[in-house]
Amino acid sequence: MKLNHPVLVDLLRRAYSAERAAAFAYVGHANSLRDPAAKKAVKQIEDDEWHHRENVLALMRRYDVPVSRHYEARFFVIGKIISASCHVIGRFMPYFFAGKLESGNVCEYFVMMRHFQALGIREHDEVLYEMGIKEKEHEVYFLDQIRDSRWLPWFEKVFSWGAKSALNDVDLANKIPVLESHRYCQMHPARSGGGPRKK
Repeated sequence: MKLNHPVLVDLLRRAYSAERAAAFAYVGHANSLRDPAAKKAVKQIEDDEWHHRENVLALMRRYDVPVSRHYEARFFVIGKIISASCHVIGRFMPYFFAGKLESGNVCEYFVMMRHFQALGIREHDEVLYEMGIKEKEHEVYFLDQIRDSRWLPWFEKVFSWGAKSALNDVDLANKIPVLESHRYCQMHPARSGGGPRKK
């Protein structure tokens, strides 16, 4: 079965490649840390990203969505640059920008879920929900590492993410069940337009 939904197809292809970029970035981030517990935590997040990439690939294969060479090349370079930069930009910025990245990634999976549902496909709700929630857990972890930093209020003003602002509306303490999770990320820009093509 092919997906008659250009926006969903693009989201899948982009997420597949972006997950590798994130994993590469966390390799560099973990290697830049001295504390063994911190290294282990970031390494686990890296492993989560590889797992997400496998999940997205499974969906792409199910619906005959080809991997984008453009996205693969673009995000490969981005991931490697971020990975290398973690060794020279100090402790705060790798945690901050990782948290901001994860905050934005949360909604991608809930938006994908809604697009699948628009096509009458509900069988992927659970895996997409789990990936969205896992990205939120990553965001919270990174934020917790810098919550008391004197740099956070300034960076939050400039980059619109931090202790008082997020790029999603998921609350881990009050999670919405899978069947109601279409309520998440209603204002996310990727949700508008790009519905099924009319024949």
